[in-house]
Amino acid sequence: MSVVAQPLINPKQAEASQTTQYTAPVGTRTIIDKFSATNTTASAATLAVNIVTSGGSAGALNLILAAKTIAPGECYTCPELVGHVLGPGDFISTIAGTASAITIRASGRQVS
Repeated sequence: MSVVAQPLINPKQAEASQTTQYTAPVGTRTIIDKFSATNTTASAATLAVNIVTSGGSAGALNLILAAKTIAPGECYTCPELVGHVLGPGDFISTIAGTASAITIRASGRQVS
């Protein structure tokens, strides 16, 4: 068994449309260790995060973080996501209430 700690999502601005940010590779389970969201604007902004099983789509049944309001300049560390395990093909999807307002980053372990 191999365990590799690595970035899952490199720093980027979350889109204002539902967007897949990370997909667990074939033959690999991924454990989320950290997920941060920083509001880089002068106004409050929201972020929602889904963890979706392979072949599925983002929706109410897999919503983990629901429209979390992040204050201007705040970094929210998303404890709701830490420890979740993604099977092969499972993915993390996000949607921001405002484009280019929230910078996201995630790291974790890939186990194969």
